[in-house]
Amino acid sequence: MYAQFARLGPRQARPRQVWVSKVIRQCHRWTSIVFTATVVANFITMAFTQPPIWVVYAPLPPLFLLIFSGLTMFVSPHAAKWRARGATA
Repeated sequence: MYAQFARLGPRQARPRQVWVSKVIRQCHRWTSIVFTATVVANFITMAFTQPPIWVVYAPLPPLFLLIFSGLTMFVSPHAAKWRARGATA
């Protein structure tokens, strides 16, 4: 399988890079679902009573994961250009 990717040009994605990109995107999607669910739960509990402190802070861990995965997805095309530019120089 790797032999078919060995002849790819420098601007085409390699199998490992494609796999990592897919994993990051899938984790970002699922984390966004968890984040949305915790925010909805937070609003529901605030509507009825004073929520416990763990409910108030529950959206923060998924939010931090979303920040890191989102920044990774934002920077990865630029990093690929930088690597390609460095390889041709």
